[in-house]
Amino acid sequence: MINLSHIPKNPGCYLFKDSKDKVIYVGKAKSLDKRVKSYFKEHEDIKTNILVSKIKDVDFVVTDSEVEALILENNLIKKFKPRYNIDLKDSKRYAYIERTDDEFPRMLVARKREGKGKFYGPFVSGMSRDYVLHALRKTFKIRTCKRLPKRRCMRFDIGLCSGPCEGHISKADYLADVKSAEMVLKGKTRGVVEILDKRMKMFSRDKEFERALEIREQIRSVKELGDRQKMERDKTYDEDFINWIVHDGTVYLILFNARKGILENKQSFEFEWTPNFLEEFLVQFYSDYDVPREVVLPVNVDSGLKNFLKDKGARVVVPKVGEKMKLLELVKKNVEIAVFGDSDKIKDLRDKLNLNFLPRVIECFDVSHLNGTDVVASMVQFRDGKADKSNYRKFRIRGGDVNDDYAAMSEVVRRRYSRLVRGSGLEVGSKEQVMPDLIVVDGGKGQLGVVLDVLEELRLKIPVLGIAKREEEVFLPGRSSGVKLDRRGKALKLLIEIRDEAHRFAIAYQRLLRSKKLRE
Repeated sequence: MINLSHIPKNPGCYLFKDSKDKVIYVGKAKSLDKRVKSYFKEHEDIKTNILVSKIKDVDFVVTDSEVEALILENNLIKKFKPRYNIDLKDSKRYAYIERTDDEFPRMLVARKREGKGKFYGPFVSGMSRDYVLHALRKTFKIRTCKRLPKRRCMRFDIGLCSGPCEGHISKADYLADVKSAEMVLKGKTRGVVEILDKRMKMFSRDKEFERALEIREQIRSVKELGDRQKMERDKTYDEDFINWIVHDGTVYLILFNARKGILENKQSFEFEWTPNFLEEFLVQFYSDYDVPREVVLPVNVDSGLKNFLKDKGARVVVPKVGEKMKLLELVKKNVEIAVFGDSDKIKDLRDKLNLNFLPRVIECFDVSHLNGTDVVASMVQFRDGKADKSNYRKFRIRGGDVNDDYAAMSEVVRRRYSRLVRGSGLEVGSKEQVMPDLIVVDGGKGQLGVVLDVLEELRLKIPVLGIAKREEEVFLPGRSSGVKLDRRGKALKLLIEIRDEAHRFAIAYQRLLRSKKLRE
C-alpha cells in the first residue's frame, strides 16, 4: 500500500513511479495532497485505472505558485518522457524559412530555430513552404550559394539572382529586396506592394524602364502570394485558434496560426487522451513556440494556465458568438475532415462490394521485375482510407529470376499471411498482427485465383479482389468477367490509389536492387 500521508497541501508537481522506480506520469496541482489522493479512488475511466495499477511510489516537488508548477511540469515531462503523459513527438515537425545573417543574406529551409538569422514559420505544409521560398527567391532574386563566389553563376544568367558577387546590385538595394521578402513572410503583402509601386514609378520616371519592368513583375508575384492566404481579417495582432476532437481514446488537435489577421498556417497533433491533455499540450507547445497575443479556445482553462500564458504575453479567449467562434468551428471542421475525411471512401467501397463490414484495413500486393530478373514484390497497407507506411512490406522473391508473376504472387501472399497466422512472436492485438479486412492484388483473374488458393491453403477467409490496369476493371471471386465501377466514384478512386501505391513501392525496391548490382 502506497503511503500518501507525507504528501503536502502546497502547489507543485507529483511524479508517479512504477515498480522499477521509473517515472510513468507527471502532473501539477494547486494542492498536491488533494490531487494525488483523488487518483486512488474508483474511476470510470479505464486509462486512469490502468495508470493507478502501475503506481508503486509517489514523489513530489513543491513550488511557490501554480504557474511555477506548470513550467516545472513541462520540464519534468521533457526530462523523464513518462509513458502516460501526452507525447508531442509524433506530431509533424514543421520547418521554418530562415533569413541568414550573411552580408548578403540568403533564404533557406531550417528545421530548428538555431543561429543568428531570423526565422519565419513554422510551415505545416512542405509544399506550401517550398512554393513560398521559391517564389521569394525568384521574385526578389535572392542568392542561394553557400559562399559568395568571385564570379557570377548560371542563376544570374537566367535571371534568378541579382548578382551581388560581381556587384551587379548594391548592398543597399539587395537588402531592400530581402526586407521586402521578409515583409511577405510576415503577411504584410499590401505594404510590400506599396513600397514596390513607389520604386517602380521612380525607375520609370528616371527612364530605367528595364528595372521598372522587373519591379512590376515583383508586384505581380507578391500579389499572387497574398492571394494564396486562406483568409484575411482586420487585425493588428497575432492569434492562435485551437480545437480538437477525441475519438477512440486519441486526441486529434489542430492549431491555426493567424498572424496580423492572416490565417496562414495549420498544425496538426495526435496523442493519447489524458484528463489534463489540453493543459499539458498548451504548456509543452508554448514553451517551444512563439506565443501570440491571444490563444482562442472552445473551453475555459484554470487560472494557473491563464497566468502561465499571461506571463508569456498571451491571454486566453473563449468566444461564444461572432467571428472568433466561427473560426473555432472552422478549425474543428478541419479536425473532422482530417480524422473522418476518408471514411466516405471505405463506406462507398463497402457498398459497391456488398460487404457487411467496413474494410478499414486493406492490403495490396504487386510484383515487379525487369525481364524476369530482380523479381520483387510489395505490400502496402491502407488503414481507414489512408496509407499506413509503417506497415509497408517489401519482398525479394526466393524462387529466383523467373518470369512467372503467378508464382511470385503466390509466394509473397503465402509468406505474408502464414507469418501472421503463426504470430511470429508478435503481441496479439498489435497493429501489425491484425489480419486485413480486404486484400487487393494488381492484376486480373489469374492473380486473383492464385491468392484465393493460398488463402484456402492457410484456412483464411478474407475478401479478395483484383484490379486490372487497362480498363480499371475489378475482378471478384466467382465472377467470370470483371466489374466496372463508376470512374468518378470514391470506391474505384480508392482502389486505384492503393494499387498505384503498391506499384510505386515495388518499382522503387526493384530499382534499388538493380542499382546495388551496378555498383557492385
